[in-house]
Amino acid sequence: MLFKNHILNGIADGTVSLAFRRWKQARVKEGSQLHTPIGLLEIGSVTVISELDINESEAICAGYSTPEELLKEIHSFSRDGTIYRIEVTRIGPDPREALREQDDLTDEQFLELHTRLKRLDNASSSGPWTAVFLKLIDGHPGVRAAELAAEIGWETEKLKLNVRKLKNLGLTISLGTGYRISPRGKMVMNKLGIE
Repeated sequence: MLFKNHILNGIADGTVSLAFRRWKQARVKEGSQLHTPIGLLEIGSVTVISELDINESEAICAGYSTPEELLKEIHSFSRDGTIYRIEVTRIGPDPREALREQDDLTDEQFLELHTRLKRLDNASSSGPWTAVFLKLIDGHPGVRAAELAAEIGWETEKLKLNVRKLKNLGLTISLGTGYRISPRGKMVMNKLGIE
C-alpha cells in the first residue's frame, strides 16, 4: 500500500488518519504493519463503504479538502472494485533503520544472520542469490532496479522483492533511486569475503 508524500507527512504529524482505496479485494488486514519512509504504520479497521458514505470530515482525515477531491483521486486509479475505508496510524520508527546501523555483531548474531541468508539462497528457484545481490548493490549504489535486474538477467519485480528481503535483515538501504549497502551489510560482506 503506497502513499503520496503529502499524505505520509499528514500521517506523521497526526492530521491524516484515514486512507481510501478501490480494490477487487482488500490488500491489507486490520492489525498489519507497513514499512514507510516515515516509519512503521499500523492498519486499524478496514471497512467496505460506498462513495456516498465519504463525508467532508472523512475526506479531511484522509488528507483531502472535499469528498469530491478524494473521489477524483480514487477514480484516477480504477473504477472497478470495492472502496475500502482504512484507518492508519504511525506507531514508531522503522526498526530496520536501527538494525542497518548495527555492524558490531557477536559471533552468535552473525551466525544467525548467515543462517538466514543461506535459507534465502536455498529457498530460491533461481539458486543462491544473496551474495550476488550484495555485491551488485555495493558496486552500483543508486542505480535503478530495472538496470540492476538487467545486469544479472532477473525480472525487475523479482529483484525488488529479494532486495526487500535483504533490507528486512538490515543489509541494504533504499534510496530515492536504487539502493546502497548499509554498515551492517558491509560488515556481513567483509565477514563472508564478498568483494
